[in-house]
Amino acid sequence: MLPSQEKIVSLPQLLSAVEEWRAQGQKIVFTNGCFDIVHMGHVDYLERARLLGDKLVVGLNTDQSVSKLKGSSRPLQDEMSRIRVMASFWFTDAVVLFEQETPLELIKAVQPDILVKGDDYALENIVGHEIVLARGGAVKTIPLVKGYSTSQVVSKILESQ
Repeated sequence: MLPSQEKIVSLPQLLSAVEEWRAQGQKIVFTNGCFDIVHMGHVDYLERARLLGDKLVVGLNTDQSVSKLKGSSRPLQDEMSRIRVMASFWFTDAVVLFEQETPLELIKAVQPDILVKGDDYALENIVGHEIVLARGGAVKTIPLVKGYSTSQVVSKILESQ
């Protein structure tokens, strides 16, 4: 098994890892997304998120939840492709799929120390912010790199045909 595949975990495996990391005094950072076509904006965002703590957990939308959120033409890449790409980054410590449209249940289970989203979200609109703040954690936004989005990549591809 490749080392990156070891980072792809089920929820029970993730909770066991989180418990172990906490016992070692490590801060758990959590973020989530579809990460359909990974671009420089995603890499910048995820690397900055990881630098806020010791371990970065990425919740990845399943194909079904991406379709509900983004429409029937998405995702462009299946969940197994997307999860392998996410797990391959040095700054990602665990990647777990979630089926719901929001990661609320996952955040309740993981109880991260730091919850992160892009600065296109207002703090009060970040799903799970109440849970993290209630246990003394922090909710942070990271400035997004302008000009990079999956929608823009898709538009560019379609225009070039």
